Amino acid sequence: MQRVTVTLDDDLMSELDRVIEMKGYQNRSEAIRDLARAGIREAVVNAPDTGNCVAALVYVYDHGARELSKRLVETFHEHHHLSISTMHIHLDHDNCMEVTVMKGPTREIRHSAEHVIAERGVRHGQLVMIPVEMEAHSHSHGERSPHRHMHIKVK
Repeated sequence: MQRVTVTLDDDLMSELDRVIEMKGYQNRSEAIRDLARAGIREAVVNAPDTGNCVAALVYVYDHGARELSKRLVETFHEHHHLSISTMHIHLDHDNCMEVTVMKGPTREIRHSAEHVIAERGVRHGQLVMIPVEMEAHSHSHGERSPHRHMHIKVK
């Protein structure tokens, strides 16, 4: 581990101390490490052509909106290689929330999420992406033939 000296103005230090107290960090170093990780993740995910990520797309929509459920399903079928799983929650008589877990190229996931969020009848939407490296591995189980699959390594 490396030691780094950073100079912060008084206002920024006061804000940092408020975050430390609010979130219950043990010390300033832990808080700064977490904030640095979050900033790096944000910079990597928002940079163009950043490689691969795992993501959660969370959105709330009016389930009574004409053909919306059908359009959403069609969107995910068109991008089936990105979608891992979707959880559907009934919030009330008019609104549903879905959480879709995705993995793949960051650019494609962002494009797919923007398409879903822009649909008429989708009221709220947010995409959370975490940059990853995807590595192909192969192995066999006993006497079976070897098979290939992807391992995801969080950066």
